[in-house]
Amino acid sequence: MTTTPPATPSEEPMRALLAASDLLKALASPVRLGIVRELSDGEKYVHELVAALGVSQPLVSQHLRVLRTSRIVTAHRQAREIRYGLTDDHVAHIVLDAIRHAQE
Repeated sequence: MTTTPPATPSEEPMRALLAASDLLKALASPVRLGIVRELSDGEKYVHELVAALGVSQPLVSQHLRVLRTSRIVTAHRQAREIRYGLTDDHVAHIVLDAIRHAQE
């Protein structure tokens, strides 16, 4: 396992910009934005996201995988189903603000 050496003071701003860029790339899909918007109200099952977004279950699952890999969404198993939720509310604010801005 390799580890990243500590950032020098001059590298730190670039690391923050790269991390922000990765976050925005993970959100760069209407379906993923919709998932985050729906999860801003609380945890949901996949079938609830499918109904709210009007897209297929495989498509929702594919986008949830991207959001989980980016650590935007978490998953909690409850019996035979999995509930998805946001890791924190910061991303929801970004998405909801972007949606509002686009509607102006």
